[in-house]
Amino acid sequence: MSDSIPDHEELHKGMPQSGNRLLADVSLPAAVIHEPALAYNLAWMQRFCEAHGARLAPHGKTTMCPELFQRQLAAGAWGITLATAPQCRAAFRHGVHRMLMANQLVGEANMAIVAGLIEAGADFYCVVDSIANVEQLSHYFTARGLRLKVLIELGMPGGRCGCRDTDEVMALAERIDSEQALVLSGLEGYEGVVHGNEPERAVRAYAWQLVEAAQALERDALIETPQPLITASGSAWYDMIAGVFHEARLSAQFVPVLRPGCYVVHDHGIYRQAQRELLGRQPQIERGLKPALEIFAQVISLPEPGLAIIGMGKRDIGHDQLPEPLRRYREGDERGRSLPVEGWRLTKLMDQHAFVQLPADEDEPGAGNGRVRVGDIIAFGVSHPCLTFDKWRRICRVDERLEVVEVMQTCF
Repeated sequence: MSDSIPDHEELHKGMPQSGNRLLADVSLPAAVIHEPALAYNLAWMQRFCEAHGARLAPHGKTTMCPELFQRQLAAGAWGITLATAPQCRAAFRHGVHRMLMANQLVGEANMAIVAGLIEAGADFYCVVDSIANVEQLSHYFTARGLRLKVLIELGMPGGRCGCRDTDEVMALAERIDSEQALVLSGLEGYEGVVHGNEPERAVRAYAWQLVEAAQALERDALIETPQPLITASGSAWYDMIAGVFHEARLSAQFVPVLRPGCYVVHDHGIYRQAQRELLGRQPQIERGLKPALEIFAQVISLPEPGLAIIGMGKRDIGHDQLPEPLRRYREGDERGRSLPVEGWRLTKLMDQHAFVQLPADEDEPGAGNGRVRVGDIIAFGVSHPCLTFDKWRRICRVDERLEVVEVMQTCF
């Protein structure tokens, strides 16, 4: 047995890099973004926001991918939304200078991160919903000699964070007005927690509540900045939020900002269904977003008739809905010809194994040249891409020929 250590080149075989053939040179499983769909989605959402007189600040927590942040900004995004202080720091280190933290800034360690970002030149916003948090922020940022731009969050009964009604918003605004270190810069909300028998009606009512609260703040001269923000929307109801903001003609008083994140790669699950509903509400929109993110993995065992075991599991792909088999390829096929997976169904995920039920005779010798083999490569569609991105540190961006054109890094 040799004790020699493999050379540097050997150690890096199988690691994705530009010029690799996805079906031959990349160790699988791998996270894959298809460039044509990605480019289409970037342009689609930017056009949508501009048509509604709104700015786009896509939620970066979806991908935490600096290369995608830069693509979004280059396409016209106003800034990037983040969820935590460390996420904001990571984005700033990779060139994002305007950021909206759609969350409460709590804890002195997190405040220290944000203070450092502001001192370094970041245009930073966060949200508040309580006098306790206002006092904490005022104490810390006064001591640092800095002013912090805050948005009041308006929530809803039974939701997560946020003031529960306009009276609470106004009372909190008056308290912020008395704190020199805090600059009230607008209003923030999130409609994604709306539930009930008539969710569309509830989302629209909530959007109008945001409008009326923002107008009340403006009327009482409680907003300090000359271009205050009004911001909401996740990845499911952004059309309704944009529609109400546009209908209210807010752009004369506020900067309307939409914050969808999953649009950048879309999905084959919950957001595919949300997009179908959006297109039903918006018949003038002929084509919606396209799924761009897939996980490529290989058949590693055919242990019994009707069952294929795939080398992919919960550590590789989100599973709030089970992944969907989309296409199959032969390993090494330079032409990238896909084989059908009609009738294939993923039934179970373990840590690093997926159970796929095959249709009758799919794995029998009589199935001909299309018979499934150990080593075949399967492309799987994901649902809720946020829960897949965080499992990867390198993502392959590929062209139509399934050639890797860029290896994108994540910074979770």
